[in-house]
Amino acid sequence: MALLHAATAVALAKIAVFRPTDLTVITAVVLALLVGAAALWSALDGWLGLVDAGRIWFIAALVAGPVSGLLTVIGRAVLVDRTGISELGSALTGGAAFTALLVLVPAGAGLLVGRRLGTPRRSERAEEEAEEAQDRGPRVEPTT
Repeated sequence: MALLHAATAVALAKIAVFRPTDLTVITAVVLALLVGAAALWSALDGWLGLVDAGRIWFIAALVAGPVSGLLTVIGRAVLVDRTGISELGSALTGGAAFTALLVLVPAGAGLLVGRRLGTPRRSERAEEEAEEAQDRGPRVEPTT
C-alpha cells in the first residue's frame, strides 16, 4: 500500500507540473482509486477469513504512512522537481497521518463487508460437518 500511495503522489506531482488545471478531477479520481484498493483488498481478507486481519491492516496502515512519505519525497526528488530534504518533515508527519487514515478507514470498512459476505472455508466446513452428522445417524447417549 505504501508503494501504491507514493507512486500516486509522485504521479500527481508530475501532473501538477505539466497540467495544473486538470489537477482537481485527477486528484479526486486517484483518491477514489486508493480508497477502493484498500477496501477491496481488505474485503478479500475478511471474506477469506484471514486470522487477525484487523490487526494486520492496522499495522499496515501505521507502516504505510511513513514509508509512503519517505518514498514520495525520494520519488519527487528524482522524477519531478528535485524536492529537498526539507520536505521530509511534513511528509513524515501530516502526509504520513493522511496516508495511514487513507489505508485504515477503508480497510476497516472492507473487513466488515468481507466478513458479512461469509467465508468460503467456513461454509464448506459447515457443509462437511452436516454430511458427517447425517452419515453417522442419530446420536445415542448411554444411560447410567
